[in-house]
Amino acid sequence: MDTAAAGIAVMMMMLPLLVMAVGVAATIFWIWMLVDCATKEPAEGNDKLTWVLIIVLTHWIGALIYLLVRRPKRIEEFGA
Repeated sequence: MDTAAAGIAVMMMMLPLLVMAVGVAATIFWIWMLVDCATKEPAEGNDKLTWVLIIVLTHWIGALIYLLVRRPKRIEEFGA
């Protein structure tokens, strides 16, 4: 087996580990944003419920939207 084939074989063995690590990181991020929203979002109107549902139903994409869109606005308005 030549060097290039050995390198490809090693990469093919490491690919599932990389995919798993990204999945675990995305799940941890999702839980972090869900807890942040549930504990720090003010309970005015339906904002908290709406954001919790968005985060729960869209997993890490909803958590990313919350992090980039709502969280900075909430910190600016309410300081927490």
